[in-house]
Amino acid sequence: MKTCIIIDDENKARSLLQNMLAETTDQLTVVASCDDLPSGIKAIHKYKPDLIFLDIEMPWHSGLEILNYFDDDQITFEIIFTTGYSEYAIQAFKLSAIDYILKPINPEILADAVNCFLKKENASKVIDYRALQENLLPQTDYAEKCLTVNLSNSTRFIKVNDITMLQAEGSYCTLYLSSGEKLLASKNLKHFEERLEGIPFLFRSHKSFIVNLKKVLEYNRSENNLSLQGNLNSMLSTEKSTIFLEKMSQL
Repeated sequence: MKTCIIIDDENKARSLLQNMLAETTDQLTVVASCDDLPSGIKAIHKYKPDLIFLDIEMPWHSGLEILNYFDDDQITFEIIFTTGYSEYAIQAFKLSAIDYILKPINPEILADAVNCFLKKENASKVIDYRALQENLLPQTDYAEKCLTVNLSNSTRFIKVNDITMLQAEGSYCTLYLSSGEKLLASKNLKHFEERLEGIPFLFRSHKSFIVNLKKVLEYNRSENNLSLQGNLNSMLSTEKSTIFLEKMSQL
């Protein structure tokens, strides 16, 4: 039996989530329901839960401040953030590969998130949480935001601006970095397109390519080809040429 803690400043939100969890699964028990971050921290130390449902926006404290109270080796729990809609916040969640649920909570989405958690062998995602903390900082501009990338035997933490191009490799994806490094990620291009949605200078130029528009050097109209820094080349779909030129003029 897995255990969880709910941290949310709204009493109705906590009660609703607890009732929804009871209807969703019998493999997860709520051991504490807390109305602020300090009481949540105490409950975590006391109960050592497997999972925390954490409201990210609460009076006096951001839910993400929870990371400031634990060393990395103490974060043995997983977090599912609950949040009201914020385009800026959602982009940060996607970049950091972190689970989140939008309020008002949809029962089906909650069930999917819980089932996904229950199937995981290793719940701790310390690197991803640190990435989210960085990506949610108000002063972090697009270029400084970080993308969490899972490789075959490690996880990389890559600044978005350091990506020159991504190329589809079947069910995998190759990332070309401005340093000249090539990384083969264990996710497909569609996965990264969804994660990078909203970054204005990253553009899906072709079914097999995402390019950093700031790294584009030349557009060959006759061959529908883009030349990028690092001696790289990408295809540009004919139907996307107008959008491409508009985006380039806005940089």
